[in-house]
Amino acid sequence: MASLKSIKKRIVSVKNTYQITKAMKMVSAAKLRRAQENVVAARPYADKLREVLDIQAACLSEDAHPLMEHRQAKGLLLVVITADRGLCGAFNSNLCKAGERFLQENGDEYERIHVLTVGRKGYEYFKNRCKIYKNYTDIISSPTYARAAFLAQEVIRGFQVGTYDRVELLYNSFRSVMTQDITFQQLLPVVAVCPLPDDENPPEFIYEPSRNELLAEILPKNIEVQLFRSVLESVAGEHGARMTAMDSATKNATEMIGKLTLQYNRARQAAITTELMEIISGSESIKG
Repeated sequence: MASLKSIKKRIVSVKNTYQITKAMKMVSAAKLRRAQENVVAARPYADKLREVLDIQAACLSEDAHPLMEHRQAKGLLLVVITADRGLCGAFNSNLCKAGERFLQENGDEYERIHVLTVGRKGYEYFKNRCKIYKNYTDIISSPTYARAAFLAQEVIRGFQVGTYDRVELLYNSFRSVMTQDITFQQLLPVVAVCPLPDDENPPEFIYEPSRNELLAEILPKNIEVQLFRSVLESVAGEHGARMTAMDSATKNATEMIGKLTLQYNRARQAAITTELMEIISGSESIKG
């Protein structure tokens, strides 16, 4: 049986862990509320922009704009959005494993496969498994549209100069506090999906300026908005996953403190009983 000193030391250690996990849970809960509000506010704009793009580009050929050009697939870029910190359960590991499976399944189709990581955890996972194209670690900590737009312009430039011919986005989509969906989205080349039924003709529009000028403005803007939305989704999912993980850790610490306290009391009672028996035995031997 463990000594009283060692049991007491473990109780103190678990209590310290309990205080840390409880504090982290409260911090994540406060940050989650703001992150969730940002996601809810960004979704309608991103969805509507995508709908407008689909309506305008559905009847156009692939050569209408360079970002819609379907080239021979030689280079693939996978943009992986993870967290900068851990202690959020399987939030990062599940996403990275899904990205690794995607690269293995599509590896034979491309001559070059690069990974662009947004978040330190993704970089640490992929740096020894594949070639890292670029890494950004300061976007998730304080997400802004300007940073997402800068990232989008980097991706667009690489596509236009032919560094890669297809861009896939991988991130955790926020569904609820306890649930995040691993989401793949093709960013480039832009694929327009007509939102109208097959038997319904798209409406005709009069453009001012021209349709090509409009697409030249909307297509890059759509990449920026979709990246910004994915970053906001990932941030909200990270705080939700961390809050859930810390809540589970806090409950486990509470249960462990109870078990260790019971073990400590039993060991202390056994030690007291042993001491009493020794005193009684010594007293009886003196009387005898």
